Amino acid sequence: MVSIKDVAREAGVSVSTVSHVLNNTRYVTPATAERVQQIVNFLGYQPSSLARALKTNRSQTLGMLVSNSTNPFFADVVRGVEEGCYEQNYNLILCNCDDKAERQLAYLNALAMRRVDALVVMTTHGDPAFDQALSGKSELPMVVLDAQAAENVCVVGDNSILGGQMATEFLLGRGFRRIAILSGPENHPRSLERRQGFERAMKAEKCSVNSSWCVAGGLDAAGGYRAMISLLDRVGAGQLPQAVFAFNDLMALGALRALGERGLSVPTDLSLIGYDDIDLAPYLTPALTTIRQSGFELGGRAAAALIARLEQGTALPPRLTLNPELVIRESVGQGERP
Repeated sequence: MVSIKDVAREAGVSVSTVSHVLNNTRYVTPATAERVQQIVNFLGYQPSSLARALKTNRSQTLGMLVSNSTNPFFADVVRGVEEGCYEQNYNLILCNCDDKAERQLAYLNALAMRRVDALVVMTTHGDPAFDQALSGKSELPMVVLDAQAAENVCVVGDNSILGGQMATEFLLGRGFRRIAILSGPENHPRSLERRQGFERAMKAEKCSVNSSWCVAGGLDAAGGYRAMISLLDRVGAGQLPQAVFAFNDLMALGALRALGERGLSVPTDLSLIGYDDIDLAPYLTPALTTIRQSGFELGGRAAAALIARLEQGTALPPRLTLNPELVIRESVGQGERP
């Protein structure tokens, strides 16, 4: 294996000079730097990342905790973070917590032991022990995606209040007044915000919010299926809402399955709107109308903010917010004009 001593001997310089050229830690004349780099390329020398991390106290690596990497939206966020790292010659260590509190705590400690330079956190499992451990890592630059965060931590996410309002206003504009909502868990920050936007739009149109039509569920397709079944079971045939706003596209997918099993057609019998605009949304039957938030852009913004902090010392902003966008497809029909 080629060592840094081999490079120094072939280039006729000291080991420290080679180190300064590779790490850009001290001025070296252009001619010497070029000769060292040529020898590095010729010999195929690969600096030890571990040795470099120990010497510079930097690993060129970001760590990322994600609730569940099988969620299509989360997968888009991961792609955005990964792309941002790749463009800046950073590595990414991804830890899938599988929605388990003990795993996210274990992975947080493991990433700290691996000496990552910064953290990207995208977990939905609220756990006091994890929150406390996260606060104890204040020395690490940190971005929290789409979640609540402690002081001095940058939050990257969309404007969920606006997104919930936009979805509801679209349904109201189509002539629907009896609108149900399938929200996420009751303590989930984005769920609370999207419901707030929903209620704001309903109030502006002087439409009442029927508590029987507000059902909390899990954030995946199974959660949407169960929430939709619960909604259908608690109301009679003549009390069905005209439209449903689902917290995310996965919940909308589950709701679509539940409606089909009950013999109800979308959008003929009931209209449906989701949130996120996952890649699958245009290929559902009917194609899903939804509120788009770009997971890829969220991830890219997170990586860019952290790397700017590490490389240029740029302060992390308290929040980076993306505005949502309405995507109209086939799952919302036309109600009665008010």
